[in-house]
Amino acid sequence: MTLTPAPEPVVPRPGPEVRPTAIGLRSPESPHGPDAGPGAGPGPDASPGPLLPRAVCEAALTALLLFLIVTAVRWLVGPDPGAAAARPVVLGAVVGTLLALFMVSPPGRCSGGHLNPAVSLALWRLGVFPGREVVPYAVAQLAGSVSGVWCAGLVWGPVTGRPPVRHASVRADPAWGDAAVLAAEAGVLAGSTLMLAVLLASPGGRRVLPYAVGLTTALVIGVLGPLSGGSANPARQFGPALLAGDTGRLWVYVLGPALGAVLGAWLAGRTGLRRTAG
Repeated sequence: MTLTPAPEPVVPRPGPEVRPTAIGLRSPESPHGPDAGPGAGPGPDASPGPLLPRAVCEAALTALLLFLIVTAVRWLVGPDPGAAAARPVVLGAVVGTLLALFMVSPPGRCSGGHLNPAVSLALWRLGVFPGREVVPYAVAQLAGSVSGVWCAGLVWGPVTGRPPVRHASVRADPAWGDAAVLAAEAGVLAGSTLMLAVLLASPGGRRVLPYAVGLTTALVIGVLGPLSGGSANPARQFGPALLAGDTGRLWVYVLGPALGAVLGAWLAGRTGLRRTAG
């Protein structure tokens, strides 16, 4: 009879560590699990997956957003001057609804559904998005803006490039100077960044975040559209202004939201809402 040593006791190996992130609980094996809420982007303390697919999703969603914005403007700007006052409200409702839908869509859940370079910057400064990915996301969003507007021109023809459509490029009221527009754009992003910080602080807030962003966007366009232009998104204005040759104030619509994002994150830090920036 042969004596064999008793088998070693099997010690269960611990499962993958689940770590809280800005958009819920995600494990390394499932960086975008069922609890991952849309709109906030991947957090710095969990592997968000490869950058390229997420950047492609950002570019595609931004392109589709701008295509639909140009389409909406092309059909909203008609010969009836009596409907002019309602156009910003209608356009705001359309854009706000699209943003919420895009953020909860599969591509939006993959990339975080930023669709706005200033939002990517704000999330970095809030500590919930890797700083090294801000520039790739911004490049993808701006490229998507140009391609979406260009595709709209192909579909709807030369009318999209002529007044009053002008590729849906926004323009401020003549009474609004550069400083006023800059302040308005920065103020909107500062407030939006504080809203993001508050909503990201709780699971309940993360669940309603896409709808809060959509509603806020609708209000900004409806109220500020006739005044400052109501862009609040460098990608929203970049493609339209570039293709329309309306680049005189483009720097305002790029710099204003960026400044507002940084300011809002700083205010969030002063009030204890910001996590450690990555």
